[in-house]
Amino acid sequence: MKKIVFLTGTRADFGKLKPLMLAVDKCKEFALHIFVTGMHMLPQYGQTEIEVRKTGFKNIFPYINQFSGDSMDVVLAHSILGIGRYLELLQSDLLVVHGDRVEALAGAVVGALNNIRVAHIEGGEISGTIDESLRHSISKLAHIHFVANQEAKKRLIQMGECEDDIYVIGSPDIDLMTAENLPSLQEVKKYYGIDFDNFALAIFHPVTTSLATLQEEVRHYIKALCESKLNYIAIYPNNDSGSEIILGALKELAANKRFKIFPSLRFEYFLVLLKNARFVIGNSSVGVREAPFYGIPSVNIGSRQKGRFFHQTIVNTVPKKKPILDAIRATGNIKRIPSTHFGDGKSTERFIKILKGGKIFQTKIQKHFVDSD
Repeated sequence: MKKIVFLTGTRADFGKLKPLMLAVDKCKEFALHIFVTGMHMLPQYGQTEIEVRKTGFKNIFPYINQFSGDSMDVVLAHSILGIGRYLELLQSDLLVVHGDRVEALAGAVVGALNNIRVAHIEGGEISGTIDESLRHSISKLAHIHFVANQEAKKRLIQMGECEDDIYVIGSPDIDLMTAENLPSLQEVKKYYGIDFDNFALAIFHPVTTSLATLQEEVRHYIKALCESKLNYIAIYPNNDSGSEIILGALKELAANKRFKIFPSLRFEYFLVLLKNARFVIGNSSVGVREAPFYGIPSVNIGSRQKGRFFHQTIVNTVPKKKPILDAIRATGNIKRIPSTHFGDGKSTERFIKILKGGKIFQTKIQKHFVDSD
């Protein structure tokens, strides 16, 4: 049996990787292993390691890679140490990482330096802020690429990656978004104690390359939400530098009856809320990826998603109160036309077919830059 290791460090990447994990776990040819670290291990973010365990997967290895106040470079160092020792003991055949987080970078570094094949999910995309540099670094270290679309594939080829090692499968979370067994809205509202009939989703993350202006931007963001007189389900930011500023602002809203604030939400439950939201607001990738798939309007604030996919359901604005309020009002006139730019719900099927084909396990460990024509 081939040992396939999935590395997950956040609630978001677990939601995207979960369909692939479930499919691998059902295949007799493969043994699924999961390395759980990052935000999953932090109580202040809901300790979502518990949600990973609730899936029933057997081979789960939890690892604490950070403590409150650790900078991203320290987290990277701790992650490399933990992942390196784990993979040395396990002797895996393939390490699967996702996206643009420091944990994924750590996994790619360990794989590259220890001759372990690394598969990168959703490389070749524009992330904004420092995340984009991390994503491209991971791609250059990875041996195999599972990308969302032809546009991402083209970027990887521009970066000198071998076209034969790039597979277009779509974004795996779309598979969950199209699932027929998602819970009902009433079930989700009851589970989380949400009594709003109409609501928007609010998710705002720090921009690590613009921390000097973060506090002012958060102040305008919160004022706009309050003055809109709408109901919001707000979710904690990721744990990048500057997150404490956003957390402080959210905690001040705890007594405001128009807000329900959560450290984290189960991914399937989050999707149900997204599908039924008036709009999404903030600077999360949800606003430019998942929301357009459902045709849900989104207000994208600031530079964090600059250069990423644009759809007619997205309203871009600057982090100032009045423009944000104007953008909120504009969502009422948007036609809810879905987008399939990031996939069609068949990513898992394509992923497993490629794994079973066996070709990727013969991918050359030694990489070479491929010049474009």
